Amino acid sequence: MELLFVTIIGAALGLAVRYIVPGRDTHGLLVTMVVGAAATAATWVLLLWLGFTFDGGWIWVLSLVIGPLVAAGIAWMLHRRRADADAALLQRLVGAR
Repeated sequence: MELLFVTIIGAALGLAVRYIVPGRDTHGLLVTMVVGAAATAATWVLLLWLGFTFDGGWIWVLSLVIGPLVAAGIAWMLHRRRADADAALLQRLVGAR
């Protein structure tokens, strides 16, 4: 049950990342939310396998920090990649004349 809670909280934090990280017009509406939820859930499961207990505080802190950080990293990477791809396409189109 805790995995469900941490995943939902991770999704909400991932959605908040969308409005914090610049360049939200270069990726989809739910990308950061889904990435945040997936990264938070994966971190939670990995920490459980490493011996953390579900009622301990560190598993919550680490999961709810790492998930949004991954979502922010993906959002930043997508923004940079899209800007570079758009600039390259513009250069190719202008140079084709």
